[in-house]
Amino acid sequence: IRFPSPVLSMAAKAKTKGDEDKIGQGLARLQEEDPTLRNTKEAETGELIVAGMGEVHLDIIAERLKRKFGAEMTLDTPKVPYRETIKGTVKVEGRHKKQTGGRGQFGHVWIEMSPLPTGSGFEFEDKVFGGAVPRQFIPAVEKGLREGLPEGGILAGFPLVDLKCSLYDGSSHSVDSSEMAFKIA
Repeated sequence: IRFPSPVLSMAAKAKTKGDEDKIGQGLARLQEEDPTLRNTKEAETGELIVAGMGEVHLDIIAERLKRKFGAEMTLDTPKVPYRETIKGTVKVEGRHKKQTGGRGQFGHVWIEMSPLPTGSGFEFEDKVFGGAVPRQFIPAVEKGLREGLPEGGILAGFPLVDLKCSLYDGSSHSVDSSEMAFKIA
């Protein structure tokens, strides 16, 4: 027997902290009885997503959870894990210069950012020639970029995806340059 796929997904939230475990166990039991019911944990948002054949079906599931397992839940619209990317190629300069009483910090890089096809993720390319950025600091530049992407883009603050970053120029200082300075730059 082939059962239809669920058509409506909602975020399930426990009304009280103690009901969270009961909801998980109860949904697992109800799923054994009802093959059109699905529940998954959304990794990025942390929400419990319950999917069924429609709003009435999910309301009945919530009522059965309350009646059989004593767990109350509310159904809400799920959060969407948005992403940002860029449309065209752009060249950007990153400079970190900090001078305090003792040894300072200095890192200066030029990076070309270009879009990649959907689902490609992140690529880093080293195009530096002539030692403009010393070799030992190039991994720090890549690490700084990788750590900055999940923090989000400037448009809406969502994580950046499908992006190629090419380090092509920069400068350093013989005393003040460090891995941390290039990571921040």
